[in-house]
Amino acid sequence: MAVHTSQSVAKAAGDDVARGRSRGTGNPPPPSRLRRALSTHWYAWTMVAPVVVVIGVIIGYPLVRGIYLSMTDANERNVERSIGVNHSPATYKFVGLDNYTEALTGNQFLGTLGWTLVWTVSCVAITFSLGMALANILNRRIAGRSAYRMALILPWAIPGFVSVFAWRFLYNEDRGLLNKILSGGGIDGIPWLNDPTWAKFAVIAVNVWLGVPFMMVALLGGLQSIPSEQYEAAEMDGATAWQRFRHITLPGLRPVSTTVILLSTIWTFNMFPVIYLLTRGGPGEATQILVTQAYKFSFEISPRDFAQSSTWGVLILVLLMIFAAVYRRVLRTQGDDW
Repeated sequence: MAVHTSQSVAKAAGDDVARGRSRGTGNPPPPSRLRRALSTHWYAWTMVAPVVVVIGVIIGYPLVRGIYLSMTDANERNVERSIGVNHSPATYKFVGLDNYTEALTGNQFLGTLGWTLVWTVSCVAITFSLGMALANILNRRIAGRSAYRMALILPWAIPGFVSVFAWRFLYNEDRGLLNKILSGGGIDGIPWLNDPTWAKFAVIAVNVWLGVPFMMVALLGGLQSIPSEQYEAAEMDGATAWQRFRHITLPGLRPVSTTVILLSTIWTFNMFPVIYLLTRGGPGEATQILVTQAYKFSFEISPRDFAQSSTWGVLILVLLMIFAAVYRRVLRTQGDDW
């Protein structure tokens, strides 16, 4: 009994000593989780650090600078500038959220946002549908499948500005190939880029033509990852082609389709080259989207309005972040991890 008592006392004394050391009187406390991660994966952190620094400089600084300018009245006349030996200091002032209030309550931003949403939804929907159809066709064993794949990927391989200039030549009202084909059939030429309605159809068609190859390749990869045994079993059970597509193809493509739809939406929402090089937002402001209008504020109008351009840029970023968050929430409610 005395032995057990002495052991208990010794153990308690040892615990007290350990607690005293952990409080700073002896050995230091165990390292934190962050310190353990740094000491264990120091090589990975060292390799990643240059990329983080570059991204911080290239993206982080302009982003912070843009947010700051969006809360000022900065324009071409009051920013810091140097002309020869003459130097003018910046005189713009901090105005808080006035630019955001003006943008969100004005007709210009809301009107441009409406067309931007129509443009984005139309392009993504048509691109996804055509990409899905072409992927299903090329997933079958048909003669010349490799040649068809190369031909359909060609628009993706050509630089975007080259494709847009080619389409601009095709849309030319007087010398364009499209109107020559129509006139050969006894149909009057169409003012593709000079009529607001036709211009919207024209820019959507060009963007779809550029986006279908990416969608087709991504969905084709997803189709090839679906086990063929599932289709064979469903066919033996008497499932129709539509039932196989609905219950096998679509669920099997869900991981790929959710990603490509998100990427396509972000790219289309910010698709500057097609709009700017094809119509410059015209005729009038018919095809102007948010990103081209922000560019116009900063580089085309006089005096150039840097504050308004930054405000629209920040609002574009916020809208895309909200869309990504809602999209992710919807996927989680459907049981998908993303």
